[in-house]
Amino acid sequence: MGACTTVVATTALLRKTVPPGALRLVLSFANRWWRAFAIAAILRLMTRGEPLRIGGLVSGGGRTILNLHECITRGELDARVAVVISSRASAGAVARCRDAGLPVEVVERSAHPGPEFHARIAELLRAARVELVCMGGFLSRWEIPSDFAGRVINIHPALLPKFGGKGYYGDHVHRAVLDAGEAESGCTVHFADDQYDHGPTILQRRVPVLPGDTVDALAHRVFEQEIVAYPEAVRMLIESRVNAPTRS
Repeated sequence: MGACTTVVATTALLRKTVPPGALRLVLSFANRWWRAFAIAAILRLMTRGEPLRIGGLVSGGGRTILNLHECITRGELDARVAVVISSRASAGAVARCRDAGLPVEVVERSAHPGPEFHARIAELLRAARVELVCMGGFLSRWEIPSDFAGRVINIHPALLPKFGGKGYYGDHVHRAVLDAGEAESGCTVHFADDQYDHGPTILQRRVPVLPGDTVDALAHRVFEQEIVAYPEAVRMLIESRVNAPTRS
């Protein structure tokens, strides 16, 4: 079944079973292929009461994935972190996530050159039966395979499409915001594709840029919103689950 046919064939079912807010999000995507991918993602999440299996992709300290894990531990998300994959063996996330009891794998480009890097990540995600991939400061471009299209999300510390793309990460983003004289900044959770910081927005949270702000001050203020926004986005996707139609 083609992407456009999938949209037409499933929209009526989704209108009956998916929360209105989530359905409005999906149908608001201007690109018909993204609508198809998002609908397909919802249909892939048709489980019967099992926690959503999350795979985390990290390159740094792991704060984003650990925040999701803490929300899960507190009972705020019906999910579990099934695997964390780091693109750097030296990343702080490796030890921190293992200390939190999370399974961690390391996939470095030096050990997996070329297409092998992308394939190895997909292999580990499939082995862990991951349903939703959450990028959290993942600095390597991953070519998303077709079976994960529409099932990968990312959080970026700016109001995309501003200050996004290759080279815009961490403090580089906040410095660019300050240098541009912006009145506000924030964070964006979005569906990810094969381009840096690109794909339909799920939600944004905004903060003011204050007089005399430093990079560290702005980064702290934005991160306070990131730890709210990412769990909120994951919750939206969890609540979008629909029960598989049963034969009469």
